[in-house]
Amino acid sequence: MSSEPRPRVLIREPIAESGLDLLRARFEVVEDADSDLGSIIGEFDAIVVRSGTMIDAELIDRAIRLKVIGRAGVGVDNVDVDAATRRGIVVANAPEATVISAAEHTIALLLAVARNVPQAHAALIAGRWERARFAGIELAGKTLGVLGFGRIGWQVARRALGLGMRVVAFDPYVALDRFKELGVEPAPTPEDVYAEADLITLHLPLNDETRHLLGADAFARMRDGVRIVNAARGGLVDEGALADAVRSGKVAGAALDVFESEPYSGPLLGLEEIVVTPHLAGSTTEAQDRAGLIIAEQVAAALDGEFVRTAVNIAVVEQADLEVLGAFIPLAAKLGRLAIALIAGRPDRIVVASHGPLSEYDTRLLTVAAL
Repeated sequence: MSSEPRPRVLIREPIAESGLDLLRARFEVVEDADSDLGSIIGEFDAIVVRSGTMIDAELIDRAIRLKVIGRAGVGVDNVDVDAATRRGIVVANAPEATVISAAEHTIALLLAVARNVPQAHAALIAGRWERARFAGIELAGKTLGVLGFGRIGWQVARRALGLGMRVVAFDPYVALDRFKELGVEPAPTPEDVYAEADLITLHLPLNDETRHLLGADAFARMRDGVRIVNAARGGLVDEGALADAVRSGKVAGAALDVFESEPYSGPLLGLEEIVVTPHLAGSTTEAQDRAGLIIAEQVAAALDGEFVRTAVNIAVVEQADLEVLGAFIPLAAKLGRLAIALIAGRPDRIVVASHGPLSEYDTRLLTVAAL
């Protein structure tokens, strides 16, 4: 009598060997970066990707066996999360894996755009000794505006304070205590950040609300000579509006690690005031090792029917429970945001309780939505 076939996991982009070893010990693992994804995705129970693979609704419709999509990194804007949720497919990421690397890269970009390091390097390599042309500014004593005060934004602020900067941050979903414990000034709106900051760094997710947050109107509200850093998501900045703001002198310089379309080959490359790197914020040995292992653990949990700690949409629950609980997911998410906005300090413990007939179901899904 043959044993039941092991679940199949497709590794579409490279992850750390430690993560591969964990998956190979329990599942059938196939590493395939070249085959047409649409023609093979129906053969797998799980897929692991990084930022280079787009998983849209059409692809998800073909994934007849798929139970989990693992994103070895933070952002999931390359995955149609809504389409996956409708199919009961878990989307998990590795949110803590690249925090330190991304924060350090942001600081590197801040220093580069403040001191014109790449431009001066290129000039010297070309045989030009131009000290006066590339004179920069000190970061000490300047105000850094942080848009998004989650894990990465917090770490960037901490390092900026160590450089002697004043930090003003905007994030409506973070409790005031989180700002106070670091000595960061909370800003009620992005516009308050624009009015105060000498340099602005972005650390927000990309969604309909944040797409092109920095556009022509935002640049007009900023201080003259502001410098911009984006090592978060490409679509947060309207690249055409940024180019116009740099040409006009409103923006003195920008440092970008991410772009709306990657690989990037657009007009920003022709502006000397703009420093660019090819999406390197999370590209360190340490970060990739962590991301690979974390996402392997989450994929394994999903395939085993266990709780998926980093699920961005749903926990693993029975289909019957999902049909009942699905309507309550948006409510749970809104209640979670409301609770954070109302509390005076940082909570030590959060209890998500369900009463009545709802409590008879597996409500872990609602807990994930609320948190």
